[in-house]
This record gives sequence, structure tokens and C-alpha cells, in this order.
Amino acid sequence: MKFSYYPGCTLKTKAQELEKFALNSAAALGVELEEQKEWQCCGAVYPLAEDEIGTKLSSVRALAEAAQKNEKLITLCAACHHVIKRVNEDMKTKDDVKNKVNNYLQLAQDYQGEAEVIHYLEMLRDEIGFDKLAEKVTNPLTNRKIGAYYGCLLLRPAETMNFDDPENPSIIEEFIKALGATPVKYPYRTECCGGYLSLDNKELAQEMTDNIMKSALKNEVEELVTACPLCKYNLENKNGKIAISYFTELLAEALGVKE
Repeated sequence: MKFSYYPGCTLKTKAQELEKFALNSAAALGVELEEQKEWQCCGAVYPLAEDEIGTKLSSVRALAEAAQKNEKLITLCAACHHVIKRVNEDMKTKDDVKNKVNNYLQLAQDYQGEAEVIHYLEMLRDEIGFDKLAEKVTNPLTNRKIGAYYGCLLLRPAETMNFDDPENPSIIEEFIKALGATPVKYPYRTECCGGYLSLDNKELAQEMTDNIMKSALKNEVEELVTACPLCKYNLENKNGKIAISYFTELLAEALGVKE
């Protein structure tokens, strides 16, 4: 099972553990993730201006490379996944964007949105299957009460991301259960952590993360898992009683390949 793999900038700097544990786990599961050779930063934020083309070019380059190889494009970072998935939808549905991007890039063949973008969690669910994943577990995470923190980027806008139910998702809870742990649902697991507000409006971001942590504590969550480096940073700043981990760290631990 082979996929094109887009890592993104943060996984090479501040979030190296998210990638390291993912690659170790993929190897244990018989999955080959071939990192794209000339990937560029996705921009981290999806541009809302209809005439903003320049910041979409790097995403299209990654998408076109995966399409040329006839491989699905896997992402790990929630922000990268969000941007690339939405840009791909633009290339499928917005002729003005598609024409301008292709005229600028001058690819050997115009890109029309042919690539399929999937998150690593979707690969585990849809390509391997959580039942099969459970069979691969050598170190089950028994007696651990773990809460999923989805945040907003994986889930919304729902019609484009098509990741899970945006109001009541279950993919990470199913993942936690497959590893042998006890998933705990709590009301604020899909609320925004404040994201980039932490750069210029720290008080508001702190209030938002406070609400998330209070909700998790009230429901007796002992650990939180996330797929977003920025979410992990924001939550850790409010952390005192709950461990915050990347979902790939739990996966590597359960598969016995964490070290």
C-alpha cells in the first residue's frame, strides 16, 4: 500500500514527533509513505479572497504530483490537510481559479482536481480498517481514558472536508478504541482552540482553550490527542492535569514502535 506523502513545514521543525511516530507506525502497518521531493509550504491558512491565486500554487503542485503518479495524497498536519483539501476543491469547481493556476504553473498537463486528498486518520479507517488495526496492536492502551480533540480544521467546512460529522464526529474515538483505550466524549471536543488568535489576541485564545480543558476535566478525560500542531501548542499552554499528545504517538506506542 503506497501513497504520496505531504509533510508540511511544521513537521520538519516544531512538530517532528507527529511525523516520526506516523512514519514508524506506517512501516509497522505495511504502508509506504513516499515523501514528495519538492513540496513547498501550503501557506498554513486557506485564502478566502476569490482572486487570491499565488498562495494556492504550492498546494496545486503537490496535488498534481500525486495525480501524475496516480496515488492518493496523504497529509498529517490538520492545517495542511485543510488547505490542500480546499484548494483541490477549488480546482475541481472554480473555472477561474483553475484557469489562472494552470496558466501560471505551465504544467505538462493541466491539473483539474483529479487527486484524492486523505488524512492519515482516514487512511487508518478507510484503507486499513480499525478492526485490522486492532489486530496489529501489541501494546494495548488499556485502562486509559483518552479524549479526542478535533478542533475545527479537520471538520469544517463539512461539505468540502468530508472528514466526519462536524457536530458529532467519531473517527478519533474509534481510533482510540482500536488501540485498546477508553474513548471519552466531552462537549468541547470540536470547538476551536483559538488557533492563530494566540499570536495577537492571547486573552481570547486563553478563554477558548480554558473552555476546552474545563470540559475535558469535567468528563474525567485523562489524556487528549490531536492532529494539529497549533492546537497542541495552545492546549499545552493551559495544561496542568491532562497530557496532550499527537494521535500518532499513541499509535506508535500501541504498535510497539514508539522508540
